[in-house]
Amino acid sequence: MVVGVPERLVARVRETLHPEGFHGLRKSRGFFEGWYIKLVSADRAHRWAVIPGLFLGVDGDAEAFVQVLDGTSGRSWYQRYERSEFTASPGSFDVTVGPNRFTTGGVTLDVEEAGLRGEVRFTGPLDPWPVRAWAPGSMGWYAWVPRMECYHGVLSFGHGLAGTVDTDGGPVSFDDGRGYLEKDWGQAFPSAYIWMQTNHFTRPDTCLTASIAMVPWLRGEFRGMVVGLRHAGRLHRFTTYTGARTTSLELDDDHVRWSLRSRRGATLDIIADRRRGGLLHAPIRTQMHRRVEETLDARVRVRFADPAGRTLLDDEGHCAGLEVHGDLQRLLAAH
Repeated sequence: MVVGVPERLVARVRETLHPEGFHGLRKSRGFFEGWYIKLVSADRAHRWAVIPGLFLGVDGDAEAFVQVLDGTSGRSWYQRYERSEFTASPGSFDVTVGPNRFTTGGVTLDVEEAGLRGEVRFTGPLDPWPVRAWAPGSMGWYAWVPRMECYHGVLSFGHGLAGTVDTDGGPVSFDDGRGYLEKDWGQAFPSAYIWMQTNHFTRPDTCLTASIAMVPWLRGEFRGMVVGLRHAGRLHRFTTYTGARTTSLELDDDHVRWSLRSRRGATLDIIADRRRGGLLHAPIRTQMHRRVEETLDARVRVRFADPAGRTLLDDEGHCAGLEVHGDLQRLLAAH
């Protein structure tokens, strides 16, 4: 510990600068943390989301878990474990839940409920949202604000995969597949939000991750967004803390249409096709069992233009994750 600096403050700084690590060491109730690991096979026939995590209820209930969503069939599984079966590092991505382990090197799965056993390695380096002291990851300076309802981190916009997982339907190879990695932690998921992600564009290094949600703030709330477009070796940020704004947001049964403008005048137009998916468990303050529908079969059309109006990207991402949930009328009406 730094002389004269409280240990709690030192730990808070360390955790904020390591969004990939575990933030719940000093938590006993009213807290959740989950890592979202997306695995897509080379032929795109197999699309999985695997989510290890921990939930600590406000009433003292606690459970660790591993969730699995099969994006092809829409089936999902929730494997519950005791709190004592969960361990995680505060300074790195290294999580163990029962017989399952998740690290920067890959995942080892033994999820009895889903019938999954095997290993998938992450090939090549992970590609995280950059962490700087003034903007530690995708949250920007909001990451330093204490007691926010939900924090978010992007741990890899894209990386290669290798390995095989045995399933009830036979072995599944992820050799030459594509992965993505993010996480959330805090008190609960937002009351209303839209989230989408895809890194299956024409260029393998292009990735879009985008979310907009109602964020409690002081005695009110505001509509906040975190949008990162990784393309041609650069990260283009359209976020509340960088001064970007939503110029239009429309939602119907078939599509999400969202247009954004950066403070400097760059524009991003998104059209996401809504598809039926599977049900995942999401945290509220009292339990881990609010059901949220997520698909891994959406398509997302993206047009990105610089401030001069020159089109830098006009493409469609496939195998996209998409969640649309909560009081959507309030989300659409907010500014």
